[in-house]
Amino acid sequence: MDKYLQETKMLDFSHDDIQRLIKNKGWANDDDFQKILKIYNFVRDEIAFGYNVDDTIPASEVLKDGYGQCNTKGTLFMALLRAVGIPCRIHGFTVDKKLQRGVIPGIIYKFTPQNIVHSWVEVQYKGNWYDSEGLILDSKYLKNLQETFSDCKTGFCGYGVATDNFQNPEVNWNANDTYIQKGAINNDLGVFDSPDEFFEKYQQQLSPLKKLLYQHVARKLMNINVARIRSGRK
Repeated sequence: MDKYLQETKMLDFSHDDIQRLIKNKGWANDDDFQKILKIYNFVRDEIAFGYNVDDTIPASEVLKDGYGQCNTKGTLFMALLRAVGIPCRIHGFTVDKKLQRGVIPGIIYKFTPQNIVHSWVEVQYKGNWYDSEGLILDSKYLKNLQETFSDCKTGFCGYGVATDNFQNPEVNWNANDTYIQKGAINNDLGVFDSPDEFFEKYQQQLSPLKKLLYQHVARKLMNINVARIRSGRK
């Protein structure tokens, strides 16, 4: 299990801000179930859904930003878990870009790669590995999205969601798998010990120019759209 507890450049859990958070929350004193549950809920709801400058930023930077998406929230989740002795690993995929329809502005959506690198964290608890994808969207964002599309009673794909049960997705952890974007997965890239290892092999298919446009224009517009939905504005 040692390899699933190691600190890495991205999983920088010895960083002062991360250690301070753990101490203030008292997570190190909890049993394993409560450690996972409380950290899961923290990353899901106190780290808002949003788009960071890059998938490979360290956990401490995700915490400082206060927002993240699948890959970056996963990095923070893993760092916090390992810091309190909970083994975890990363499972990589690609998802169809239709998952982001409604978040990515129309003209930018047209030029977005068809397949987007995606990941979730697998957490070990009592000898079992649990998929933890359901923490990507904060509860407020998801609730307002469900209210906006209240007529949808079955599956839904778009706005960062891809699920067969839009009004009651599996996003609450209770020693179970959780999902919110699984329905858009179109390729399994395998399991890795750390996000560093995963992103060294797989990165978003963006040219240097497109990457600059994403970092300085597209993601800011995407975050505006996310904030609008979270606030309940049409």
